[in-house]
Amino acid sequence: MNVAVIGAGQAGLATSWHLKQQGVEHVVLEAGRVAETWRSRRWDSFCLVTPNWTVRLPGAPYRGTDPDGYMSREELVEHFQSWADSFRAPVEEGCRVSELRPDGDRFAIVTPDRTILARTVVVATGAYQRPYRPKGAEQLPARVQQLLAEEFTNETALPKGSVLIIGGGQTGCQIAEELHEAGRKVFLSCGRAPWTPRRFGGHDLVWWIIESGFWSRTIAALQSPAARLISNPLTTGHGGGHDLHYRALHAMGVELLGRYAGADERDVYFADDLAQSMQAGDDLARAFMKWVAALCEKRNLDIPWEVPPPAGFASRTKLDIDAEAIKSVIWTTGFRPDYGWIKAPSLVDDMGFPIQTDGRSEVPGLYFMGVHFMRKAQSAVLYGVGEDADVVAKHIKENRT
Repeated sequence: MNVAVIGAGQAGLATSWHLKQQGVEHVVLEAGRVAETWRSRRWDSFCLVTPNWTVRLPGAPYRGTDPDGYMSREELVEHFQSWADSFRAPVEEGCRVSELRPDGDRFAIVTPDRTILARTVVVATGAYQRPYRPKGAEQLPARVQQLLAEEFTNETALPKGSVLIIGGGQTGCQIAEELHEAGRKVFLSCGRAPWTPRRFGGHDLVWWIIESGFWSRTIAALQSPAARLISNPLTTGHGGGHDLHYRALHAMGVELLGRYAGADERDVYFADDLAQSMQAGDDLARAFMKWVAALCEKRNLDIPWEVPPPAGFASRTKLDIDAEAIKSVIWTTGFRPDYGWIKAPSLVDDMGFPIQTDGRSEVPGLYFMGVHFMRKAQSAVLYGVGEDADVVAKHIKENRT
């Protein structure tokens, strides 16, 4: 094959669309179905946390009747499938790649039933692939059911009892709200996540993110490379979209705790750092509001929102598993990059992210797409992935065909 794209999510399909515009013959290899991650690694009631108008996939911008709404999982999958069908994306479904390695001036792509040779490969397997569990996760007793976020489907699939959610990013907060509304007692072990209101100054949060240039930041603008792992702001698209930060969850009755610190047969332990975590989230909110303030100054607008004073919540550092009737633990502690299946030198940095420039790796002919901060903060999201795909497809056309 001339060009092989691995992965048929937004990054892979966006690359395929632009390769078609460039007249580049290619194939897209997908382990499952089109948009498989959206189909199988999101819970039943999942919906977008960004408004529908931000879905600006190449050749498939949102054209529905609810631009300010938030598509459900089923609606989003349908959008992806219609998009792939519209330009006859050359997707081979059910083609799981187990290994990729250089083979002379080509690449060998190993699948269960064959080895494919390609001159150029675009790896578009998602921004993060490997679930992360913190140290001490194995200490929880066997009588407590443990689930990764991607294994959670809905409240009825959990055993009766209280639920402990470990990880306070967007996913953890959304699942906490859903389980609380279903009548469960919910404990949430919090991290250091940024937040803002869902709407302020007459606009959705994402409008401010885009207009202020916050999504146009490059990795050079970050305080450190580790900042790539900071959570997205704590909001939700459910119920028309609303705030979902720690203060909101506390007000509705979710018990907030510090970071997970371990467990034994009787108790689960937490650091006494909830106040520090909330302060860190407030500080991240203030950092974002500097971008908002700069935009307001440029456009002669009033600054529409300020971070409130410290919340001052107290938290427990120990939960008795049986006394609190904790029957389930859901790990929502995020994901990390996983490119160990690619057998090539000088591939990733110390954090496991691909070493690349505008999608081009240091291995000639090997490209990456959909990587967080590949070019900008928007590189892995539905709003911005098309811009990167255009850059990669043009480079392939000019240099590899």
